[in-house]
Amino acid sequence: MSEDKSNTRLREALADCAAGRHAGVAAILEHEGPKLLGLAYRILGRHDLAEEALQDAMVQVWRKATQFDAAHGSARGWIYAILRNRCLNTLRDGKRLSILSPSDLAEVQERRQAVVPTEGWEILAGPSRIRDCLKTLDGQSRHIILLAHVAGFSHAEISARQDVPLGTIKSLIRRGLHALKECLT
Repeated sequence: MSEDKSNTRLREALADCAAGRHAGVAAILEHEGPKLLGLAYRILGRHDLAEEALQDAMVQVWRKATQFDAAHGSARGWIYAILRNRCLNTLRDGKRLSILSPSDLAEVQERRQAVVPTEGWEILAGPSRIRDCLKTLDGQSRHIILLAHVAGFSHAEISARQDVPLGTIKSLIRRGLHALKECLT
């Protein structure tokens, strides 16, 4: 299915949600469910938490569908941003992760680090303009932006993992996001 048709279906599904029709959530899950669950799993590293985050995100989509504005972005981007934020909130709320043994927690953190590969990252963006614009960035900037906006690492975490000063990380992200914005407009 083409990107435009898919986004149109998602916009229609959000309109259904905004109108109080349950078919909207069902349509979103039918078209994007496996990808949404996969993203949640890549961020959280546990299927149970990924399923919970997806459910919470769909509740938020249902409640906030009236706030979606196609003039400010794609329906897909809006839905994925809600899920990503839900996943990051789960990670920040360490209570759920505290039920893991220290070795299991270390494994989750290691998997989280491997979320954004330096090679083959294109599969994360899928066929879209953002992928084409990401290709225009230098490798370090692209990787750092993906660590921040796909894997959900804070600037300080990226700085520590990349062994690069925090100010440099912030500058690379700021310049990279500016370049992406220019490319997309």
